Amino acid sequence: MGESVLSRAVRIFEAFTPDEPALTVSEISRRTGLHLATASRLVAELVSHGFLARDADRRVRIGVRLWELGTRASPTLSLRDAAMPFMEGVHEVVGHHVQIGVLEGDEVLFLERLTAPGAIINYTRIAGRLPLHVSSSGLVLLAHGPADLRERVLAGPLRGFTPHTITTAAALRSTLAGVRKQGYAYCPGYFHEDALGIAAPVRDGRGAVVAALSVIVPNDSRAASVVPVAQTAARGLSRVLAARGARGLPG
Repeated sequence: MGESVLSRAVRIFEAFTPDEPALTVSEISRRTGLHLATASRLVAELVSHGFLARDADRRVRIGVRLWELGTRASPTLSLRDAAMPFMEGVHEVVGHHVQIGVLEGDEVLFLERLTAPGAIINYTRIAGRLPLHVSSSGLVLLAHGPADLRERVLAGPLRGFTPHTITTAAALRSTLAGVRKQGYAYCPGYFHEDALGIAAPVRDGRGAVVAALSVIVPNDSRAASVVPVAQTAARGLSRVLAARGARGLPG
């Protein structure tokens, strides 16, 4: 049985990346493996519905209509809205990056991020993803996630980004146990040697961890003072979710 039109459309959407949000039809064809004529026809149809848009130079990008439909009924929207006041409070105190992430497959997906001029380097972005073992948010979500997910990630490979990244199953298993025991993740130099990530779990009304609130600060001796700030914000957000009767997010 041949591939459906919907599956081909999904391949087209997945051809775009945060670093390359606009592509030519030829680039889309090459990345998706679709014949140029097929890619051109599907792109034209998606443009006609507003799911894709053409720039003045005829390059193609994701259309506003897709964003509109995606956010209209998104279960992450209420979490993002509830998190913003707490993120803004932390941001005022810390002055660096504050973000909220959720588990999506075998990665952490970042729903929102606040930053400031001169803040320490941070590779995460809104709607961006990272492997679970390299970020503080990912470690929190992995530590409290399903057992089969942990075993899958522990089986590797665990890619190293700096000399400090966890790259062995034994080290990762020990770290996850520590995250569960102490109530936060502390990641000095895991993804960039100059940056340190701190994340605390956000829970729903049943006590299940549905998100991680994290802060990215300079990797120095002052970072430890940020831990209680992140934990307090995460607990406050958890109370709001519990009061609203939030029941978690699909993973």
